[in-house]
Amino acid sequence: MYMLLNSPIGKLQTTFHRWEQVSSNTGEYVHITKELLTSCESIEWQVDELEKTISVASRDPAYYGLDEVELSRRRNWTGSARNQIGTVKRAVEKGKSNPAMARHQDNGTSRTNYYSSQDNDDYIASESDRQLLLMR
Repeated sequence: MYMLLNSPIGKLQTTFHRWEQVSSNTGEYVHITKELLTSCESIEWQVDELEKTISVASRDPAYYGLDEVELSRRRNWTGSARNQIGTVKRAVEKGKSNPAMARHQDNGTSRTNYYSSQDNDDYIASESDRQLLLMR
């Protein structure tokens, strides 16, 4: 659980869950909405950088101690991260325009994505750390 809460995706999902619970007519809702959109942009940038790193590593995987299976896992991770970010971003953008309706429509989907993403967050955190080490 510690790694889950410290990964960018884990923090995004935790904040998103909190956003789902907050009443839309409060200052906290506005603050969390801005925080979520900013986090999505930041994580998207990080995923872009990781994809660039994967691309470089795929040119000579042996040099980086990687094989095609590992490269594929990393590509799958970045794809999964993009999907999770997109899900949060779409829900938040819908919620900004019509909070009650967006929550009613997205609540089941968002919660499912939230809980299923928890299963991957430990892996995501460790992969993110490994890829950052590779970049260094």
